[in-house]
Amino acid sequence: MTMRFKGFIITTFLYLFYASASAQQTYPKITGYVGILHPIVTFGNDVPHYNFDGAYVVGMPTGINIWKSSRVGFSMEFVPTIRAIDGTSKMSNFLFHPGALFGLGHGFTLATRAAFETSGRYGFTPVLNKIVIKGKQCSMFMAVPVPARFGNDQAAAVGVGFQFGITF
Repeated sequence: MTMRFKGFIITTFLYLFYASASAQQTYPKITGYVGILHPIVTFGNDVPHYNFDGAYVVGMPTGINIWKSSRVGFSMEFVPTIRAIDGTSKMSNFLFHPGALFGLGHGFTLATRAAFETSGRYGFTPVLNKIVIKGKQCSMFMAVPVPARFGNDQAAAVGVGFQFGITF
C-alpha cells in the first residue's frame, strides 16, 4: 500500500467520522455505527440450533449509513464472527451486508440487507432497529435481525438474533 493511498484512507475515515459526529440536519446525512450481535436460534432441516448450545457465536457489526432523506437510505455493514468452543476461539466467518434503509418513524428503522459470507453462504437479512437512547453526538440502538441463508451445499436456514450498539 503506497503512502498516498494510506493518506487517502485516513483522510476519508476522518471525514466520515467528522461528518457523522457533526449532527447533520441536512441530507444526504452520513452516520456510522458499531455493535455486538448475538445469534439466538437458527432453524434449518433438523432441530433448532441455539447459541450457547455447545458453542458461543458473537458478531461485531460495523457499518456506514448514507441517508438520502429521513425515510430512505443505503447502508454497508461488515460483520466478523467469532466462534468459541471448548476453550478456544477463532474468527469463523466474515459477512458483507449491503442494503436499503427505511425510516419508519418514532426511532424505528427497517434495514433490508443482502448477505454474502466467506463461508460460501448467501441470502438476505431484514433487520428491525430501534433507537433506545438518543443523544446529541451518538445514540444507542437495539435491533432484531432475521437472517435467511442458502447455498454452499447446506440446507436453507432462518435465524433470529439480538443486536445492540452505538450510532454516531
